[in-house]
Amino acid sequence: MPIVVTGEVDLAPGQRDAALAGAKALIDEALAEPGCRHYSWAADPYLPDRIHVFEEWDTADQLAAHLVAPSYFGMLGHLSQFGIVGAVTRKYRVDLIEPVYGADGVATARFAGEAA
Repeated sequence: MPIVVTGEVDLAPGQRDAALAGAKALIDEALAEPGCRHYSWAADPYLPDRIHVFEEWDTADQLAAHLVAPSYFGMLGHLSQFGIVGAVTRKYRVDLIEPVYGADGVATARFAGEAA
């Protein structure tokens, strides 16, 4: 069952861009790990010191392997250099995946078979 991880990391004032600039090698390492579908850090367009984290893993076991991998500990060490002020991360088990747009080209929040 796929796992999605989302989060926000707030850094010391003025440190976000430097943190993101130095993160590419760590992100590339995570993306190369088995089961990693997506792994991204992105600047929040409204909060100048915040980084958004998005990850998608094929299985919980593959996420578990990442959480003890050098890329994970490298990420922690890297971000710590820029003064982590706060961080929140969440993981989600995904039991159903469907496209947002149906065959008719219309976006829907409902899943197939759900009553309108």
